[in-house]
Amino acid sequence: MHPLRILDRLEEILIASLMAGATLLIFVAVVHRYASGIDALYSVTAAIHLSWAQELCIYMFVWMAKFGAAYGVRTGIHVGVDVAVNQLPPAWRNRIVLFGLFCGALFTAIVGTMGARFVYGLVDTDQTTPDLEIPSWVVYLAIPLGSYLMCFRFLQVAWSFWRTGDLPHHDPGHVEGVVESPQAADDLAHEIRTGGSAR
Repeated sequence: MHPLRILDRLEEILIASLMAGATLLIFVAVVHRYASGIDALYSVTAAIHLSWAQELCIYMFVWMAKFGAAYGVRTGIHVGVDVAVNQLPPAWRNRIVLFGLFCGALFTAIVGTMGARFVYGLVDTDQTTPDLEIPSWVVYLAIPLGSYLMCFRFLQVAWSFWRTGDLPHHDPGHVEGVVESPQAADDLAHEIRTGGSAR
């Protein structure tokens, strides 16, 4: 399997796992809270301590958001106002799109570098999170990792756009794996055979 396909899958698995885990943890914490108010269940729920659940959910959502932003760049999910850009002649449009992508890459590289310096400064401290008591640098590691991945995705999209002239486009009506037409069925079959993108 191609290394970029492995990275894509790891990114998707991480985001989906964090989302599912945070949702399940919030559900358990809410059920626990309400069950603690029932006299018959109090003796059982009092022995279960979930004071750390809220803090862990916050960290999970932060990591999910950072890696989800990189996923958004790769798949074209981010909202963009391109009405004026699309009215320009193709040569100018291409230059402006590439300029915007390189600006995104530069910004996320700067954020990633500043985040890495911050995390590096935290590693030698004994600072821990309040409830989970894990090293704080582990939590903040989401900033450089997510930002550098987002920078890579900007460069990846810029390279693809320079070669093909196409930007990733997200169709909110499309559900992956659902065949919508005979042509879509052919595209899906071709993608499965080749292991590449049908687009």
